[in-house]
Amino acid sequence: MPENLPGPESPSVSQETDASLRARRGSRKKRSRWIAGGAAAALVLAAGTALPLVLNNDDEPPPADAAAVETVETPDAPSPLPPAPEFVYYNQAGPPEGSPLNPVDPLTVSVDGTGIGTQLREGLVGLSLEATDLADPQLSGDNPEMVQTLSGLGKPLLRFGGNAVDRRFFWTSSGEPLPGNLKGDKAHPVRAVTPADLERVAALLDAVDGTINLTVDLGHYDPARAADMAAHAARIFGERLVGITVGNEPNGYPNNGLRDAGWTSEDYLTELKAYAQAIHEASPGVKIVGPGVYSQSWWEPFAKAELPQEKIFSFHHYPLSSCDGTKDPTGEPILANLMSQNIHDHSAYYRGEALKPANAAGLETWITEAGVSACPGSNETTKTHASSLWAADYALGGAKQGITRMSFHSSLITCTGGPPMSAICTGGAYLQPNGQVDERANFFGLSMVAEMPPGDFHETTEDGGGLSHSYAVRHEDGSLSVIIINANNPETDAQMEVTLELPGRPLTAAMTQMTGPSYSSEDGTLIDGQRAEPAPVAERLTLPGFEYGSTTQQFALTAGTVTVLNFQLQP
Repeated sequence: MPENLPGPESPSVSQETDASLRARRGSRKKRSRWIAGGAAAALVLAAGTALPLVLNNDDEPPPADAAAVETVETPDAPSPLPPAPEFVYYNQAGPPEGSPLNPVDPLTVSVDGTGIGTQLREGLVGLSLEATDLADPQLSGDNPEMVQTLSGLGKPLLRFGGNAVDRRFFWTSSGEPLPGNLKGDKAHPVRAVTPADLERVAALLDAVDGTINLTVDLGHYDPARAADMAAHAARIFGERLVGITVGNEPNGYPNNGLRDAGWTSEDYLTELKAYAQAIHEASPGVKIVGPGVYSQSWWEPFAKAELPQEKIFSFHHYPLSSCDGTKDPTGEPILANLMSQNIHDHSAYYRGEALKPANAAGLETWITEAGVSACPGSNETTKTHASSLWAADYALGGAKQGITRMSFHSSLITCTGGPPMSAICTGGAYLQPNGQVDERANFFGLSMVAEMPPGDFHETTEDGGGLSHSYAVRHEDGSLSVIIINANNPETDAQMEVTLELPGRPLTAAMTQMTGPSYSSEDGTLIDGQRAEPAPVAERLTLPGFEYGSTTQQFALTAGTVTVLNFQLQP
């Protein structure tokens, strides 16, 4: 992606909880709802007349006309429900007081009882960082701020690459001096990375139970150096190393001067094969992840390429990257485009096109760089609550289609003056980090997805709801998560009435919800009233209005929210 230019200065994100919301959360009153169920059985005459059920004495002969009676079996009655427990109901935030509330069409969601063949995988959500960030001492298992933040993304994949890898990154295992042909600047310095740096990052991965995807420099052709890095990485990271990528967005090399104007995907494959062979000889178990490009014409050649090791297909995607809107007004990074059905549909189409060559070749598919926009600097979509709604929908939509890993591009530069699209940033004055790690709004959207257990996607059928999207995942323990993204405007739209049809009878309905006061709010995104990841399912409160044992649930959801409902269904 293009370089992110420093945005306008902004204060660091507060880590403190909202006391008033916590107080409201603690004041929820307990009440219980009991539902009795039963079934009846009857003998039915062929003519359709019901007879009472009679218990016969075995010593008595059957009635003389017994042969004339036809028994019609009734469907098995559902098993009786266990007694309903006492529920404590979730206190959902409402619309802002005094807002003009526009009605939203009611939403009906039906969840199918069988899976569609794709999974929500463990470690789906991660971050993409610059390759030079490997040398940053903040990435350490001894840094509690970093450990706490990354743990909010489940078991994340950290991908290291970005523009830095082919321009200002230098791997050395022998202490060589930095070469003079690498160029950087104050915000993006040239950095050497050594085995000691990998060992420090490995300790961080151990602390968060994460994995790593490394990128080696292709801009300066050197297969032997790349193989040396891969060998050290395989030794240090072990199974946490999930793959090596060769070069970052090589389709852009003719435009950024790393190759001449005539360089093509065929030339890339020739160089890739030389790298792949050297890496295979040095560390035969390491997979190649690629091509890591945004040009569709490069996808199929990589998918069909024969390499000595296993491959994983990857691509990059920033849907709102028509920076001034002249080429594509619907792709300009403005709130109206971000909060539209078009971006949802466009993203699904683009991912689907990428999956075609990958699926044809039988390859797992990752998105190794993603974000709202690749445009430099700040725009009206960055750092906003709207970006958190987009992030949750994008991650779930991609996973439902079959994407198994997604890394959202981020930076370790200070929040003040740093890239505004980053999901995380560091505290302190510009370029003077103080050890604090802050999370931006889009981080919390990703956390809502990352904290769900893995499982199989089920199809959902939707009707109404305005700007909303729904997903359903069946987990290994038999529970079902239904995720509803109510992307209607939290400042102007009324709550959305929801009718949810479930494929079984629910015994519990645990709820967690991400909220925000407006699309443009920069520091107002909360999960359950706090700036923190969702609580474990067992600690969550119950969906308001939950009807114990009913396959039809009716409730209302506030606009501008991501709601995850986890139902334990009757076996």
